[in-house]
Amino acid sequence: MTVSPTGTVTTFNAVCRLDQIEREGGVTALVGGEAVAVIRTFDDHVYALSNYDPFSKASVLARGIVGTKVVDGEDVPFVASPMYKQAFDLRNGQCLDDAGVAVASYDVRVVDGVVEVGPRQA
Repeated sequence: MTVSPTGTVTTFNAVCRLDQIEREGGVTALVGGEAVAVIRTFDDHVYALSNYDPFSKASVLARGIVGTKVVDGEDVPFVASPMYKQAFDLRNGQCLDDAGVAVASYDVRVVDGVVEVGPRQA
């Protein structure tokens, strides 16, 4: 649990150890009743998105292809759905192939080697 300067209490749920997620791979965790894809990039950044692919209507994003794509001159970490290959920005869940589509993203942190997923981002 974390308390912000404004007094808001944020609960984080331990998911697994960082070394249990392969680089450029993901795992699925049930967090607050939602299936969450926890993705580890090659450089050990960890992100959490909804595991649900809105295009194929399947829970598969944790098994997607992880990479980096240049968008407007900026390197954007993404996961591509293993079904139809739409890419989702790991930082915010925005689909890079269809601006009108996004999946939920979650706060995530690593504490003493343990990956913890927090609340859904606004």
